[in-house]
Amino acid sequence: MFDPKTNKYPYPEDTDRHYLNVKKNDGTVFDADYPYIDYSKGFLFKQKLVRLVLNVLVFPMTKIRLGLKVEGRENLKKYKDVLDQGVVSCSNHVHMWDYLAIMSAIRPHKPYLLSWAPNIRGENKNLIRLTGGIPIPDSTLRATAAYLKAVKKLLNDGGWLQVYSEGSMWEYYRPIRPFKQGAAYFAAEYDKPILPMGFSYREPSWIRKRIFHQIACFTLNIGEPLFRDESLSKKEMKLDLTKRSHDAVCRLAYIDPEKNIYPPIFNNNKRVDYYTDTYGVGYKGSR
Repeated sequence: MFDPKTNKYPYPEDTDRHYLNVKKNDGTVFDADYPYIDYSKGFLFKQKLVRLVLNVLVFPMTKIRLGLKVEGRENLKKYKDVLDQGVVSCSNHVHMWDYLAIMSAIRPHKPYLLSWAPNIRGENKNLIRLTGGIPIPDSTLRATAAYLKAVKKLLNDGGWLQVYSEGSMWEYYRPIRPFKQGAAYFAAEYDKPILPMGFSYREPSWIRKRIFHQIACFTLNIGEPLFRDESLSKKEMKLDLTKRSHDAVCRLAYIDPEKNIYPPIFNNNKRVDYYTDTYGVGYKGSR
């Protein structure tokens, strides 16, 4: 039987903090003139080449590496007309390769991804950018305005934006951490649906344990879109969407949201005893 207590990672005290170090910093400044979404011909050409490699080589490798299964793809077809008008998706962030899993699962959609700025200054910056990474600026208000303008254009043009609402990647983590309001902000401001997705876990085979030292296999569960409540103010809309998207991701990860005793909106909570001591949630035993 899968024992989550063997899963020992240096999870930080703050629930949105990163624990993996970015080894390089090329000094890129994400200011008002930075192309948050690059529409230049040269970049788009390289992006097409990367997507070809992803489809031919990387996505099959991702499926093998993660033991990936996808459930709920029928929702992509059922709500195709809605999703084609622009959508914000959110999920838990539990593996270095989980964005590749999402990209593979939602094809033919080509998502963009909100990314922690140091990642796009670091050693993997080119790959992240070419797979749709959009840095969240950490400099000035003018930079933030330029970034928001780029995201607005993406969504209004019918694009797909993936947001990791927990704020950071914690490998093989099972409880759903508190959500920040980024996904809800874009959905409320630009009248776009939120598509919740949740990664749950399965018992790995003996071979996977031996070859990949794999703690669990992954299932990506795709939910149904959530829409803003027009009866609410913008502020209330964002709170409501944050709460509902958090609840939806919990359920998709096989977690009862009523047992998440802390509020889903990120509140700088430092009591990690709940998160690290709640074993067994988010786990579905079938292979």
